[in-house]
Amino acid sequence: QVQLVESGGGLVQPGGTLRLACVASGISFDFYDMGWYRQAPGKQRELVATVATDAVPNYADSVKGRFTISRNNNKNAVYLQMNSLKSEDTAVYYCNAVGNKFVARPTYWGQGTQVTVSS
Repeated sequence: QVQLVESGGGLVQPGGTLRLACVASGISFDFYDMGWYRQAPGKQRELVATVATDAVPNYADSVKGRFTISRNNNKNAVYLQMNSLKSEDTAVYYCNAVGNKFVARPTYWGQGTQVTVSS
């Protein structure tokens, strides 16, 4: 059974930090591109950051310089270090896995974790 389990969300003041973690099971993790997406109320789900199997990170312009995505293949985990948080970062954050190396290109999503930035 494939599972992506997120943790680390919560309430933080503007300027604060949070570190999200996503632990995957049931997939050959090393062969999956990983990413973080977020969705705020009334808005579409948007890309936050990705890190492919080659470990090269990419970021949305809105978080570049503040967030860092990384992966640890030994732990089947992907992380999102969030610094200098702003109120506009408030959203449900979702972990994503895409098996781009496979013909079927399987895609999986975590359940989401709430991040609230408020004073």
